[in-house]
Amino acid sequence: MFARLEAVTPVFEWRLRPGGFPGLARMIVEQQISVAAAAAIWARVQAGLPDLTPHAVMALDDPALQGLGLSRPKVRYLREIAGAHLSGACDFDALKAMPDTEAVAALVAIKGIGRWTAETFLMFCEGRIDVFPGGDIALQEAMRWADGHDVRPTEKAAYIRAEAWKPYRGVAAHLLWACYGGVRRGEIELRPAG
Repeated sequence: MFARLEAVTPVFEWRLRPGGFPGLARMIVEQQISVAAAAAIWARVQAGLPDLTPHAVMALDDPALQGLGLSRPKVRYLREIAGAHLSGACDFDALKAMPDTEAVAALVAIKGIGRWTAETFLMFCEGRIDVFPGGDIALQEAMRWADGHDVRPTEKAAYIRAEAWKPYRGVAAHLLWACYGGVRRGEIELRPAG
């Protein structure tokens, strides 16, 4: 399957972003909004909090954070992340040394951080190559196309399918995302598997 996908998928960049608290904060800020809105709000956050640390977030009151374009829930989640780091419940410096499953567990213990966010943070902000966010709809759809199925796999089925790609599930995810993007942009024509 991957040889066939790689043969038709245009060259793509490995997604890698700065990690730690700022990396997770950015993921929270950008979730569930358009790319343009995410870029605009992130620019406001950077201007208002040039030193984006847990202490800096906690030093501002809610109206000041909302003034940066953050919704109430996102303000609450940023405070949860900052508080978890400051209390030692989730030390971003120590996270890097944890195995993938322990790192995911430490992240999802923070209110507002789900499994998808934890897994994509570990992939994009820590460069881990064996993390697979099976709950990602684009990955599920690319898996459906690649496997020639009529129905997109469930989250559980996606995780099970990805087991075959250990220890490079993150690499597989990047190729699947690139394939998904290529199909959506019309650069890749879907053909039946076989």
